[in-house]
Parts: sequence; structure tokens; C-alpha cells
Amino acid sequence: MLTRRSLIAAGLSAAAVRAGAAEGTPLRIGYQKNGILVVAKEQGAIEARLRPLGVTVSWVEFSFGPPLLEALNLGSIGFGQTGDAPPIFAQAAGANLVYAAAQPGGGSGSAILLPSGSPIRTLADLKGKRVAFAKGSSAHNLTIAALEKAGLSYRDIVPVILAPADGAAAFARGAIDAWTVWDPYFAIAERGEGVRVLAQAADIVPTNNFFLANRSQAEAQPAVIAAAIAALGEVAVWCEANRGSVAASLSRVTGVPLDATERTVGRIRYTIAPMTPAVAAEQQRIADRFHELGVIPRPIRVADIVWTPPSGVASKG
Repeated sequence: MLTRRSLIAAGLSAAAVRAGAAEGTPLRIGYQKNGILVVAKEQGAIEARLRPLGVTVSWVEFSFGPPLLEALNLGSIGFGQTGDAPPIFAQAAGANLVYAAAQPGGGSGSAILLPSGSPIRTLADLKGKRVAFAKGSSAHNLTIAALEKAGLSYRDIVPVILAPADGAAAFARGAIDAWTVWDPYFAIAERGEGVRVLAQAADIVPTNNFFLANRSQAEAQPAVIAAAIAALGEVAVWCEANRGSVAASLSRVTGVPLDATERTVGRIRYTIAPMTPAVAAEQQRIADRFHELGVIPRPIRVADIVWTPPSGVASKG
């Protein structure tokens, strides 16, 4: 959670970013154990693109989106990727970040899972049940959207707020009735005997991923952020054409079994795109939904933190 102390620290970090920009401030990238950033890290694609600019790259792993965006706000990292909900919570808390690019449909590998022997058959059956998800994550949004589709409200379930690893443990021991989660946790859980998929994200709501940047670093080093995005565009093209190699590489790096990783890769749309009005509008719908439910404290305008490279700086491959 963003606090007064963290916001002060963010201001100090922003000053440091501006002061060091002319000296080739390193780009610290936050990533999760899945997706295109892992592939880019393996290939050294961003490093190669930034080398002519005199900028080095370092990588920091996170278990899910909200902690990654907290680090982005503080300036501990300068660039990273999350699902749809974390940036909304971060913006509502006044975080120092911007949307730099989108991966439309990239977050479709999410689902609401049921343990072996569950009597639940429809989304409507979730009424009164313990549903686990990570607060402020894409799973949070998927849970709410699924309830709306079934004619239920957030108040009709018992929310159980758990980080992915804790959710996996609770799911395995039968401490929750349903678990909303994304890949690779989704794909790993699918391997369990008797585990069922109640609903997948693709059947409920559009799910996008986003590349975000620390606002101060994006303003101080727009060419660096644009070059990182351009490198990811090239990696995305390669991933679309080489899904088998992507799965093998991800499995090797993450330790997730190959069969689960293949399912994960099969659900991803590897496309890097600008923040179009349509994508921003979908984010706005999510933000409005969270505010109406009182989940975020104030209304926000997603468009206020959409970053556009300055004239002459383009994210071209």
C-alpha cells in the first residue's frame, strides 16, 4: 500500500532519476515468472537495444503485480509489466507511473478454479462461497466481472485475499471454495486431480496486460523507454512464430513443468501495441467498476497517465 512515507521516498527517487539521466541511468526492469519479459531477459533483447544508448539493464523478479508497481512508484525499478487491475489501484493511490504500452489480450490465461469434489457448477453457485484472489490483481477484476455476469455482487461472496503462493496452498488443502488466478499458477493447478475450471477470463471480460514506467524516468529518458518497447515488439513477433521454443525456454528458466508451460504459452497473445483509445477505455471501465464498489477510494482517469513518446522518439523495431 502506498503511504505518506513511500510517496516522499518516491519524490526523492524521482529526483535521483532526473539527476542521473544524463549519465545513462540503468534501466531496472520488474518481471513476473511468466510472459514476454522472461523471454526478452533470456534473449538479452532489451540489453542489445539499449547498449548503443550507454544504458545497462538489471532485472528484479516479483510474484505478482501490486508489489511490482509499488517498486515502480518508488523508483526502485523503472519499467515493468502487470495485468489490468494493479495500475488502477496504483493510480488511485497517487503512484508515480505511466502506461507505456499494452499487450492486448495478453492476460487471457486466467481462470476461476474449483477443487476436486466441488459441488459448484455455475458462477451463480459462488454465492456465499469463499473465493480467493490477490487484492488489486487481475484476478480481483476477473472475480468481480464474473460475479456481475452471474447477476451477483461482490457482497454475495466471502472474499479471501491471498497472494498466489498462499492461494495455491489454501486451494490444495481445501480451505477455499474457489480460486481466481493467472498463469502459470492456473496451468500448474490444472494438473491437480479433479481440479475443474469454472470460468476462464476469455469467457468473462477482455483481459489486457500493460507495460508501465516510472513517470520520472520516462520523462527523463524517453528514448530508453521507447527502445525497450521496440525490443519487446521484436521479441513478441519471435514468440508468435516460435511457441514451442518459448515454452521450452520458460519451463527451463522458471522450473514450471513443460506441459503446464505449454498451456500457458498457448493462451498468450504476443502482441505489443500502443495504448490505444479502445484499450484505455477498457481500463477506464475497470477503474469505474472498482470505484462504484468502493474498492478504490476515488475516481480516476486512466488517460491522465498514458505516456506518449515525445516527437522524434518512436518505439519502432
